[in-house]
Amino acid sequence: MAGINGAVEWQIQPLGSSNSNLGGSFWGDTYNYLKSVNDPLRYQVLWTSAGVTEGQEPSAGNFSGLPTSTTVGNGDVVNIIFKVETSVGDGYWQELGSIKKSRDIANKKYDDGSQPNGHRFTVDVSQLVSNELSYSLCPINKGTWQSNYYGGMNGGLTMQDNVLSGTGAMGDPISRYNVSRNGTYRLLKVTVNYEIINGDGNIVSAGNGSSSNTITVINSVNQFEKDSLFYNASYTMGDSSSNKYNFLSRCLNSTDSSPLTYDFQKPIRIDEQAEYLQFYIRKAWSVDIGGAGSDYVGAIGLYVETFLADGTAENDFYIRDFEDNLITEIDNNSDLRITEYQQQMFIQNISPYYINNTAALKNPSDYVATTFPYWTAYTGNKITASTSYYRVSMSRFAMYGGQQERRTTKFRYYTIDREDEKNAYGFVRFHWLNSVGGIDSYTAKRDVVEGLTISRDVIERKSGDRTWYQGNEDNGSTIQPSLYHSDTMRGGDIYKGGREVFNVNAERVQSVYTEPLNKSVAKWLEEMMLSPNVWIEMDTEATQMGNLRNDDLRPSDKEYIPVIITNSDIETVNQENGLVKFNIEYTLAHKVITQRN
Repeated sequence: MAGINGAVEWQIQPLGSSNSNLGGSFWGDTYNYLKSVNDPLRYQVLWTSAGVTEGQEPSAGNFSGLPTSTTVGNGDVVNIIFKVETSVGDGYWQELGSIKKSRDIANKKYDDGSQPNGHRFTVDVSQLVSNELSYSLCPINKGTWQSNYYGGMNGGLTMQDNVLSGTGAMGDPISRYNVSRNGTYRLLKVTVNYEIINGDGNIVSAGNGSSSNTITVINSVNQFEKDSLFYNASYTMGDSSSNKYNFLSRCLNSTDSSPLTYDFQKPIRIDEQAEYLQFYIRKAWSVDIGGAGSDYVGAIGLYVETFLADGTAENDFYIRDFEDNLITEIDNNSDLRITEYQQQMFIQNISPYYINNTAALKNPSDYVATTFPYWTAYTGNKITASTSYYRVSMSRFAMYGGQQERRTTKFRYYTIDREDEKNAYGFVRFHWLNSVGGIDSYTAKRDVVEGLTISRDVIERKSGDRTWYQGNEDNGSTIQPSLYHSDTMRGGDIYKGGREVFNVNAERVQSVYTEPLNKSVAKWLEEMMLSPNVWIEMDTEATQMGNLRNDDLRPSDKEYIPVIITNSDIETVNQENGLVKFNIEYTLAHKVITQRN
C-alpha cells in the first residue's frame, strides 16, 4: 500500500492540555475527559510536506513511486478519512461512520498574502455521536443499575429482549445483540486514514494513521450564561485528594465550604424510594491515600450521616451498591483491588426508604486485603423518627497503609419532609433528564388538577331508510307474530348513519403547584421544563403486576410513566413577590386509548 509524503499530526481535539496545540488556541486548557455531546466535538489534523502551503494543490508529480504503481511509494495527501468509534468501556468498539474530508479553506496572511505551511483537515463529529446518547433510568427502589455496560431502562428505540441464549425456562443472560448498551455515556475516539494522489493522478488509499485521545461524552447541555469553561473538571471524579468533585446535578443542596453553607436542603419524603445520585468516575485511585506513593483503593462507598434538628450528629453508615459495577483486578500480592481507570457512569439510590430497608453495610475497622469489597453488616439505626436531615458524600478507602478513608466529593444535604400525603389527591413526584446528563427529582404537592382534553374525528355516512317499516300484521287483518331471525330491522334502522364519530382522541391532562421557591431553587427547577425526558411515579394495577412477577427487576409497586410538560412559559423570578410557585402542566405521554368506529 502506498504511503504519504511528509507527516500528519493532530492539531485540535476535544481533549487537550495547556502545553498542547490547543494551548495557543483557547483560554486555559481543555484537559477534562468528560465532554458534552451537544457541544462541538472538533477534530483537526495537519499534513506537512516539503514546503507545501495551504494554497498549493496536491500534485501527482510529487508521487515517489513508479508512474503506474498504486501500491508502493508516497504521495501528497488529498483526503483524510475520520473514522468515528464509540464504546461503553466493555472493549467492543462500534464504528458509527466515517467522514471523508478534503483540506480546509486556505488562509492568507493579512499583510503580504503568504500562506501557512501544510494542509489542515477539520471535522465536527458531535451530531453523529449525539444519536448514541439518551438516558438511563435505574428502576425505582433499586440500589443501582444491574450493569454499567447496559445501564437501566435506556432511551432510544425499544429493543427486543425476549431471546435467551441458553436452554430451559430461565436460560442464560440475554445476548448482547438484542439489548441496548448504556444510553448515559459513551467513550469516543477518532482514527484517521489517508487518501493520496499517485503518479497516474488517481486517488488511492495510503493506510491508517493514529487515533485521537479517548474521551467520555454524555448527554448534557452547557449554558452560555452559566459555564465559563464547559465542565472543566467539576464533574469528573479523578485521583486528586484536594478536588471535591460533584455529582451530576445542579441542585443547590451541595457544599464543600468551611464552615459548611448551602443554599437549601433538598426536601425528601421518608417513603420515597427513588432519589438517585449519578456520577462519572475516571480514576478510582486516590493520590497517596495509603501513604506516600500508595494510590491503591480497595473500597468505595457513599457515606451517609444523619442529624437531629439542632445539628447534633445522630447515625452514620455507608451504602455501596454501585461498587459492584467497578472494574477490578488482581495486584502483585494476589489481592483483589479496584482498577485505576474506570471511565464509567455510576448511579446510587440514596432515598430514605431504600436506605432504611436495604442499606445494611458499614466499613469494618480491620480489613482483610484478600476479601472484597471489605464490608460487614451494619445493624444500627439509620434514618429514624428523630432524624431532621442527612447528608451524603463519597468515601474512598486505601488498599493498604491503615485503610485510610478519604472524602472525594462535596456533601449533598436532604431534609426529611414529614407532611402527610393527602389521600384524596396524593403528591406528584417528577424525574427528569437534567442539563448535566444525570437524573434529577422533585415532589410537587399543591393543588393537583386532573382532566381530559378530547377531540373527535367525524365522518358522514348514508342515513337509514325511514320510509319502510317491517310490521307484524298479515294484510292488515290477522295479527301474527313476525318471523324475525334477529334484532335487525327493515326500514327505520336509524340507530346509525348520518354523522358518526370515526375516532376519539383523548389526552389526560394534569397540573400541580410546587412549594414557594426562592430564585436559585426556581432556576434549578426550570430544568424540568426544558428537559425532553420527564417522568412521574405512578402506582397502578399494571405496575403492581410488574413487582409481583419479578420484584428483583421491579422492586417497587411504582414505575416511571413518561409525561410531556405543556407549559408554554414559566416565571422563575418575581421581584415584587419574592418567592415564586411553578404551576407544572403536563399530559401523559401514553395517550388515552379509544375504539375506532
